[in-house]
Amino acid sequence: MITRRNLLAGLGAAALAPAIAAPALAKGKGAARVVVVGGGFGGATAAKYIKVRAPEINVTLIEPSPRFYTCPFSNLYLAGLRDFETIGHGYDELKKVYGVKVVRDFAQEVDPAAKTVKLKSGEKLSYDKLVLSPGIDFNWNGLQGYDEAASLLAPHSWKAGDQTRLLRKQLEALDDGGVFILVAPADPYRCPPGPYERAGLIASYLKAKKPKSKILILDSKDAFSKQGLFLAGWKQEYGDLIEWVPLSKDGKVVKVDAKSLTVETEFGTTHKAGVLNVIPPQKAGLIAERAGVTNKAGWVPIKPETFESQQVADIHVVGDATIAAPMPKSGFCANAQGKVAAAAIVASLQGRTTPNPSWVNTCYSLIGPEYGITVAGVYKVADGKIISVDGSGGVSPAAAAPDFRKREALYANAWYQAITNDTWGTALRA
Repeated sequence: MITRRNLLAGLGAAALAPAIAAPALAKGKGAARVVVVGGGFGGATAAKYIKVRAPEINVTLIEPSPRFYTCPFSNLYLAGLRDFETIGHGYDELKKVYGVKVVRDFAQEVDPAAKTVKLKSGEKLSYDKLVLSPGIDFNWNGLQGYDEAASLLAPHSWKAGDQTRLLRKQLEALDDGGVFILVAPADPYRCPPGPYERAGLIASYLKAKKPKSKILILDSKDAFSKQGLFLAGWKQEYGDLIEWVPLSKDGKVVKVDAKSLTVETEFGTTHKAGVLNVIPPQKAGLIAERAGVTNKAGWVPIKPETFESQQVADIHVVGDATIAAPMPKSGFCANAQGKVAAAAIVASLQGRTTPNPSWVNTCYSLIGPEYGITVAGVYKVADGKIISVDGSGGVSPAAAAPDFRKREALYANAWYQAITNDTWGTALRA
């Protein structure tokens, strides 16, 4: 049941704004139309909160899949700690409770001049405001030898779905004593601590099932999120099972041979894997490029106050596709950005001033099933840029008792339940 109390609680500081009024466009031209492309953390949140703020606005969500499977918590599935369907979320509540029209289709083209979105089916949708939440795509062959075909042998598993199931199957087939190689990309990429959480959770699986095995992380950088906490936790929980090779120690992989499961590093060293997990270079999802909102690097510059594209008016872009540093590319940030975009769109359509936004990000990582660590940040806009708020945020303490780490693992599960409920309005199935 939706009450005013839980609605306001769900809005958060970023989404609070003046009282709802009839949309300006609705007064003269009929109800305003907002099209949202992408049903992940950013898109589903934006669609939901536009309807929460202004039920009169017509909101259409374009999403090809009946369920969205999250990258957050997919590492628990890989480690055998969670069923795959528990990280999947449908759109029934967005449709039935909030009145969002959900269309199962692919958005193929955007015409910013005509303000239309062309779908794979051939249908064209008109919009007054467009929200793109396309997530990431991969720079196939940005890493020599690694393309879509290679990913069927050496899965990236960086978009939850068939690739995640494939990597899990390969791990189950790995010989005791085999080597799991994880190739970590240079910045920027989706979910900065994700590769290192993956290593820890897979280590928990190998320690229990295949203790003679080893994990080798070949990294294209020398530093990563929560590095000190990860390194200490790996050592404490798994001894020498995980070896991390940074950029400066020949960790950068420059060539992949997926058929032989081998990789070659910058200085010519060859490594052979039993299971090879390659996380390739990334860019904004394709529809952002087709809409003309990406830059030369393949990412989307946005106006911080509204997350409207800097390059094309009336197109807002949220989530991993954007350049929003120092905010990381995380599900939590995408959710917060979706609320800010929703508030800005409603204000614009109602002829009101855009609310002044702020954001919070909290990212839990699991080193083991009962070993959690955290990083948090608070952000605001100053001088036209997103900045971290001085004195806010931080990471888990380096010296913490096992009970503290266990509680953080419990908090991680509670966080996942809360944010998926806030985004899709669906309860987590344990």
